[in-house]
Amino acid sequence: MTVSTSKSLTLAEFLQRPETKPASEFIAGKISQKPMPKGRHSRLQGKLISEINRVTEDAKIAYAFPELRCSFGDRSIVPDIAVFCWSRIPFLANGEVPDRFELPPDWIIEILSPEQQPNKVIGKILYSIERGSELGWFLDPDDRSVLVFHRDRPPTLREDKDTIPVLGGIELNITVERLFSWLKMA
Repeated sequence: MTVSTSKSLTLAEFLQRPETKPASEFIAGKISQKPMPKGRHSRLQGKLISEINRVTEDAKIAYAFPELRCSFGDRSIVPDIAVFCWSRIPFLANGEVPDRFELPPDWIIEILSPEQQPNKVIGKILYSIERGSELGWFLDPDDRSVLVFHRDRPPTLREDKDTIPVLGGIELNITVERLFSWLKMA
């Protein structure tokens, strides 16, 4: 859903507005609200975050944040999962995580929901890659595939038993088949 405004809005003005649930994003001068996550989306998001943080947090390699607002360039997006290398997390002087992240994630993960338009979601990944993200994943639960974006080469489509690339230094070996097997819980 896109919310129209009567006057042109800046990123700074958008960031002054109250947060919405689900989150709203500011892209190309327009505010749009993300859809409410459904079951498959929530399950994949939760498992991926858990798996990534299981192998990265204690060693202080990286951290995966769910639904973290990232404001950079002229946009403010809320990726389904934003993974930051530990050295790029803008910790406060007391060591706490800040409320504001004004940089692109190192690895952006988006999970397509039924009411989303694929090209708009892919556009967020491309925007992030163009501004410094190293890696992007676009998960499509309906066709059980992952479109992988790298900063230094064309996108690749991963399916079935294909291993999905992760950020360097992260010991996570995951195939498309294993990723989508998490949807079966019974």
